[in-house]
Amino acid sequence: MQLLFLGTGAGMPSKQRNTTATALKILEERGTFWLFDCGEATQHQILHTTLKPRKLEKIFITHLHGDHIYGLPGLLGSRSFLSGEEELTIFGPNGIRAWIELTLTTSKTHIKYPLNIIEIEEGIIFEDDQFIVEAKLLEHVIPCFGYKVTQKPLPPELLIGKTDALGVPRGPLLKQLKEGKDVELSDGRVVKSADVTGEPKEGFQVTILGDTKFCENAILLSRDSDIVIHEGTFDQSTSELAGLYGHSTIVDAANVCQEANAKHLVVNHISSRFMPSDIKEMISQVENYDFPIYVASDFAEYEWANGKLKKISSE
Repeated sequence: MQLLFLGTGAGMPSKQRNTTATALKILEERGTFWLFDCGEATQHQILHTTLKPRKLEKIFITHLHGDHIYGLPGLLGSRSFLSGEEELTIFGPNGIRAWIELTLTTSKTHIKYPLNIIEIEEGIIFEDDQFIVEAKLLEHVIPCFGYKVTQKPLPPELLIGKTDALGVPRGPLLKQLKEGKDVELSDGRVVKSADVTGEPKEGFQVTILGDTKFCENAILLSRDSDIVIHEGTFDQSTSELAGLYGHSTIVDAANVCQEANAKHLVVNHISSRFMPSDIKEMISQVENYDFPIYVASDFAEYEWANGKLKKISSE
């Protein structure tokens, strides 16, 4: 799994940061990617990456402020021109359906693929055999959700050395053993799956929060997450503004992560008042926390592997 930040700014685009959009790349897991928010010009940002809009499977909108949704109409339309034929599902707050349908109808935009729009409430909003997505309301100036993506436990590793030693032929029997089924060999011997597989591996948990003040639901949703993506629109010197406008400081984000016992924090949604030279000062305000903290930049990419989050590219 990789996280690619397409836009990390708050409110409006700047020369340094586009408006908010985060791609959860699960290409190895299911051959697709999911998008969290879709600020203005998100499809322009995608052009500078290896992402293919036809591989976009789901979009999760946190709230209906323009810097989180104005990129949707263009991306939805372009996906039709870029061989996108598979169903696309959009999850979001009440009102997202009316806004999308009105925009597409008024602009006479024809979508060639099935478009499914789901207006959500708190709770589990999606589940299949691989993933669960849970949503909770946060505390912003309009209804705003956070999302927690949980990958279900992965199948145990098949220990090929043991199957070879027992004389299990390569082919369908190995697949059955990996799936947890015992098999019978041609000579009548029974090989038990538990004897030739390792322990099941836990999947990842990543919490992606929309705009919010420090609040209990942010902590509850982030509980024990491997990664928390939290807005940090302001720093401690502008904390009064954060409270006034329903936003968080970078210290608020770190406190959520700490109270939730989460393992890594990535801060985004940075106000344009902060120049690149200010980011070091922001990071210094959270240097005493005992977990890794990153401030994301546009096009920064992070990979989750072996229980660690690693930055693999930068702007």
